[in-house]
Parts: sequence; structure tokens; C-alpha cells
Amino acid sequence: MTIQDELVAAVDGQRGVKAADRLCDACVLLLGVDAAAISLVFDGASAGTLGSSGIPARLYDELQFTYGEGPCLDAVTLHSPVAVVDLAQPGEARWPSYGRAMLEHRIRAVFAMPVLAAGEYVGALDLFRAQPGALAAEQLAGAAAAAELAGVPVLDLLADDLQAAVDDPTSNAWAELCILSRAEVSQATGMLVAQLDVDPTDALVRLRAHAYANGRSATEVARDIIDRRLRLEAD
Repeated sequence: MTIQDELVAAVDGQRGVKAADRLCDACVLLLGVDAAAISLVFDGASAGTLGSSGIPARLYDELQFTYGEGPCLDAVTLHSPVAVVDLAQPGEARWPSYGRAMLEHRIRAVFAMPVLAAGEYVGALDLFRAQPGALAAEQLAGAAAAAELAGVPVLDLLADDLQAAVDDPTSNAWAELCILSRAEVSQATGMLVAQLDVDPTDALVRLRAHAYANGRSATEVARDIIDRRLRLEAD
């Protein structure tokens, strides 16, 4: 059985988020990586994690949202795979903040394969490895196949809105899909809009800046704001 066949078998009979998680687990087992996540990208920003191989993978993915840079964003922008075989290599500065954070988490190599659904690039399959080095040819082919399979759970979540998504890439179908991902951040952003009398964009920037400055994830900061353990001050 080929890697591609094993990936298909891993998600057989599963739907939505469960299929996405199973696919990420299979990537770790079959592709020689330590963690995998399916990252959603909406309107040029990391919008959420659809599936993952576990808590570390979700953290690695969310840090792309916190820092506003990383392999998933580049893969979607370029419509092509992105790979850094050694983040610690001298002169490697593609993602200054994100790369440093990954090294702190002992991740040396990252790979991202763009995910296509209903004719739109909606995110990327992100692969993380502690050891530096390129993927072997068979593993690279498997990663491409996994990225293709990753589009299926996205379509599952679109469900009845699929035709709208196909007909109009700006339809609410896409926005509603991505809102599923980081509801806590959205809720905290809304609270900051009211507390600080700023627009939603500024509120989100402040939330992410606080997370960045304190070495935390945006979701952790959002939870503290929602639970009123943290209050950001107006300028």
C-alpha cells in the first residue's frame, strides 16, 4: 500500500473536523514529521486550525496568527508549497518572529502545502519536524496528496453553502467557515472594541501585540480578556 493509499484509508468514513484530525495524525505517522496541522487562511490572515495531530501542532499553527507570518500564509499567497529545511541556518530570516518562536519550541524544519477547496486556496497543510532536512521524494508526494485530501473536510463544513462558495468566493459561506476557528479571539476582539472605543482591526492588533509582547498565544490572551482576568488599557 502506498503512502497515498494509507492517507485515504486514515480518513475513510470520517467527516469534518474529525477527518482533519485523522489526516494530521496520519501525516505524522507516514511522512516523517513530528506534528501536523491544517491551517485556515481567510482574507490574507491565519484564521484558525481546522485539524491537528495534537496540542503542540495547534500551538505551532496559532503562532502564525499571533505573529502574522509563517509557512501557511506564504503557501496560500504563492499558491505553491513552502519549505524551510533548517530554521537555524545562518541567514534564514524568512519569518523573523515566527522562526524564532519555532526554534524555541525545538522545531527546525517546516513545510506547508496549499489546500484548495471549491476553487479557492483556503489554507495549508503544515508539517513540523524537530530534525532539519528536506522531505524525501515519497514523503513530499504524500504531503501533496494529504493537502488534496485536506480540502474535503473544508467542503464538509461548507455543506449547504457549497454552491454559494463555488459561485461567489466573497460569499458569507467562506466567512462563516473561518469564524468557526477562533471564536474566542473574535469574542475578545468585540469586547476590546467596546472597552477601548476602537475599530475591530485596531482591537485585534492590540490583542495580538499583547500576546506577542508576553510570549503567549492569541487564544490565551483572548480567554483572559473574556474571563476579565486581563484588561488592556487605551493609549
